[in-house]
Amino acid sequence: MATIKVQQVRSRIHAPRRQKATLDTLGLRRMNQVVEIEDNASNRGLINAVHHLVKVID
Repeated sequence: MATIKVQQVRSRIHAPRRQKATLDTLGLRRMNQVVEIEDNASNRGLINAVHHLVKVID
């Protein structure tokens, strides 16, 4: 299955608890960290929930 790379580009400090949990679910724990995840609908929904904190890398 296809994968996508996601990078955390903004701090999670002032984010609500739910968004912090979403970042944890994506595997992002620190700034500028890049993770490779499967490209499926559920992961796209997680990315959409924190789109202001992350960037999708090609």
